Amino acid sequence: QVQLVESGGGLVQPGGSLRLSCTASGDLAKVSAMGWYRQAPGKQRELVVEVHKSGQSTYADSVKGRFTFSRDNVKTVVYLQMNSLKPEDTAVYYCTADRRFWGRGTQVTVSS
Repeated sequence: QVQLVESGGGLVQPGGSLRLSCTASGDLAKVSAMGWYRQAPGKQRELVVEVHKSGQSTYADSVKGRFTFSRDNVKTVVYLQMNSLKPEDTAVYYCTADRRFWGRGTQVTVSS
């Protein structure tokens, strides 16, 4: 089992930045990939970024150049740095391990 807890969401103006954190615990040795997904109201959950333990990463086209995934292996925390935020980035952001384990999500609202 893997437990994931997200934090760092909030309200930000267009063009602003936020950094989300996801603290992972449990049987992390078996995890192959970590990622962030998001779900906007009335829409399906969609990929933001996924990073395999090999280092290969996949970013959604809509966030390329603006969002960056990083990790602190010592603290077992992964981050999502979000810059140049747009209103369409408004969603609940979820951390996932292998798309099997999910956090409860953190709300990001981009609005003036």
